[in-house]
Amino acid sequence: MRCAESIARLSKESALTVLGRAVALEAEGRSIINLGVGQPDFKTPDHIVEAAVKALRDGQHGYTPTKGILPLREAVAAHLGARFGVEADPECVLVVPGGKMTISFAVLLFGEPGAEILYPDPGFPPYRSIIDYSGAKAVPIPHREENGFAFKAEEVLARITANTRLIILNSPSNPTGGVTPRGEIEKLVEGLDAHPHVAVLSDEIYGRMCYDRAEHVSLLEFPSIRERLIYLDGWSKTYAMTGWRLGYGLWPKSLIEGAEKLAINFHSCVNTPAQFAGIAALEGPQDESERMVAAFEQRRHLVVERLNALPGITCQMPGGAFYAFPNVKSVALNDKALANSLLGEAGVALLAGSDFGAEGKGFLRISYANSEENIAEAIDRMGRFLQNY
Repeated sequence: MRCAESIARLSKESALTVLGRAVALEAEGRSIINLGVGQPDFKTPDHIVEAAVKALRDGQHGYTPTKGILPLREAVAAHLGARFGVEADPECVLVVPGGKMTISFAVLLFGEPGAEILYPDPGFPPYRSIIDYSGAKAVPIPHREENGFAFKAEEVLARITANTRLIILNSPSNPTGGVTPRGEIEKLVEGLDAHPHVAVLSDEIYGRMCYDRAEHVSLLEFPSIRERLIYLDGWSKTYAMTGWRLGYGLWPKSLIEGAEKLAINFHSCVNTPAQFAGIAALEGPQDESERMVAAFEQRRHLVVERLNALPGITCQMPGGAFYAFPNVKSVALNDKALANSLLGEAGVALLAGSDFGAEGKGFLRISYANSEENIAEAIDRMGRFLQNY
């Protein structure tokens, strides 16, 4: 049998691959500490779970409109209005089974041979994967350590050509935890006035996870690009709902029909009781989410302090999300070999920076969505491995 050539252009996501290997090692009786997967180690708040249970008991077992049930889309619109002071039309909200669907739909709407799509490097691997699948040319936007792993507006604008269709932005960032400052975002938005043919996908899934003086600046705040802005958010990170597979996009009126067509053909609609859980998350108490973020902030200090004490490793303080991105260029092993050895020999699962793009070479991604006890033990194991090596 012969598969389509486009399938070969898709890549696997390293976090899930490492997770599978870690689970296999645990099944063999190995002690594994997982700092690789981007998943909160908290459970979904009870009131959210109960909303889904009630929906099931009330007989909410059938299909829903493809965009999502109207009360959920209205809740999303009200939530965005309260956060950013913007008007969001519920008819332009598309509820999807996880943020990857918004990424995929945005790329598939614009990606084809001859088109160019800009994406963060290092960045979430599915950005590059789905661009390649579409046949478009993937153009990396470097996020360098010396810039706090934020993009520089002038570098983004310099990469735009007549063939550029879409720019993907992500702040706070996966994998680096970098937060792009307001000044750079304002420069970019101003510069985009000269490129009205370019759409923007703003992945803000970690937008409620900023620390210290880092400010989350949403692209929704800029009216000049609203009619070509696709805003991505969801429930997975903020409400510890990764397994619920629930996200959404706010689309321009000119693009929502195309996105809905893709949704109809890809997944029909999102799990019905999960949508009622989504309403409870947005409209209910936020205290458990706030406690979770406070715990991440405390762990952030622990992981950075401990990493910087290891031989050959330096680590910047991330401004958001729940990832650290330590520099391991002074270690004799390259980042991929180091990540593999730490899992196989030290029982610490984490990811190689080069899995996230060429600019990630020489770094590791560490998720601190784990307990302080496990983080401390994992870094102790890393230290022993480096000393023995």
